[in-house]
Amino acid sequence: MKKVQVNNLIFGESGVKICVPITGTDERQILNDIENLKDVDFDLIELRIDYYENVEDFNKVGLLLENIRKSYYKPILFTFRTKKEGGTHELSEEKYFALNHFAVNTGLIDLVDIELFSSEENIKNIIDFSHEKNVKIVMSNHDFNKTPAREEIVNRLVKMQGYDADITKIAVMPNCEEDVLTLLSATLEMKKEKGDRPFITISMGSLGAVTRLTGELFGSCLTFASLDKSSAPGQINVRNAREMLNILSI
Repeated sequence: MKKVQVNNLIFGESGVKICVPITGTDERQILNDIENLKDVDFDLIELRIDYYENVEDFNKVGLLLENIRKSYYKPILFTFRTKKEGGTHELSEEKYFALNHFAVNTGLIDLVDIELFSSEENIKNIIDFSHEKNVKIVMSNHDFNKTPAREEIVNRLVKMQGYDADITKIAVMPNCEEDVLTLLSATLEMKKEKGDRPFITISMGSLGAVTRLTGELFGSCLTFASLDKSSAPGQINVRNAREMLNILSI
């Protein structure tokens, strides 16, 4: 499995990285949340730009990124989560890709999240452009209703690899304990057989919370942990997540 380096972070080597989603709706709240992370042990932030009240004003998005970079130096994962995959704001696919293209072009982000179930042409264009700008692609898929079969989970992650995403990601919702085992089984298959690059797998909700802490064993390279407000069901507080990951890695 190849490694992916983002600044000083290396995905695909031992150790699960912690990403903190930033879900403020205005610039003051976003900057305040990032400021509150100064004494927290984490690796990168996910700027959930779909929460931002001025997300459709690209100039204000650019100014926000500039202001974040005045005091924050760790990697930024830029994410507009569409409504169909659990986001908070509706954008046409054309504007979705225009926003991500704009963010990549600023030179102020390190990774960009692109959803798998988008048009193939747009996906290929943003991946090519991002790689030209040395921005890594996290390709993702989210199912907030169910857990697909193990074979389908693996197939989606392998399809993302075929697009040449740098990191692949799937998050699913369990409806029973067996669904959590399905996600973990697919994760292990990626680790041992099908995965050729770093990947992220998550079973959401309280049932799936354990999957946010088992990456070291099963192969998932990153977990999302909240500062105060979670961006997905089952996220663990970042301080607790670091403590538990440290214990599990002994």
